[in-house]
Amino acid sequence: MNRKTQVMATIGLILVALVIAIGCSSGLDPAKTIVQSARADAPAAHISWQINSAASALANDGSKITLTGSGTFVAPAGGGGTSSATTGGGTWAVFAAGATTASASGNYSVTGLVRWDELGIFPTLLNAVGGLATLRVEYSDGSHGVLIVSCHAPSGSDPAIFEGITASKSAIDYWNRIAAGTLFFHD
Repeated sequence: MNRKTQVMATIGLILVALVIAIGCSSGLDPAKTIVQSARADAPAAHISWQINSAASALANDGSKITLTGSGTFVAPAGGGGTSSATTGGGTWAVFAAGATTASASGNYSVTGLVRWDELGIFPTLLNAVGGLATLRVEYSDGSHGVLIVSCHAPSGSDPAIFEGITASKSAIDYWNRIAAGTLFFHD
C-alpha cells in the first residue's frame, strides 16, 4: 500500500470513529447514525416488501381490514419522493365490527410509491432492512387507498416504528394496526 492510500485509509477510519463518538455522546445509536449517513446520498434503491402472514388494522367503528401481499418498488435517491416503478399486490378482506366473516373481499394492486423511509437492519438476515413504505393501491372493487407497510428492525431502528400495516379504502381509514407477524423489506 503506498503512502497516499495509507493516509486516505487513516482519514476514513478517523471519520468513522468521529461519527461513532458523536453519536454515542449525543445519545444516538451509532449503528443507526452510520446507516442513515451511508443511505443519505445513496442512489435509487430496488426494494421488495412482503407481508409473511395476514396483517390487519381497525377503523374508528371497529371494522377491520385484513391484507396479504408482496411486491417491489424503486425508491428514489435519498429515500424520499414518489415513484410509479412498483409491482405487486395481494388480497384484502373487510369485516364489520366483531364479525368473523368478511363483508367484502378481493385483490388489490400497488400503483405507486408515495414515500419510503428506511431505518434499521436485520444483522442475521442478508439485505433485510426495516422501515416504512407508503404505497398507493387500487382495490378490485374499484376503490382506491393507501397501504402503509411498517417493519421494525432489531438494529438501528426507532422504538416508535411498529410491525404491521395500516390502510385506507375509499374514505375509511383503518388506522389502528393490530400487531402483525413478520413483514420484511429487502434491498
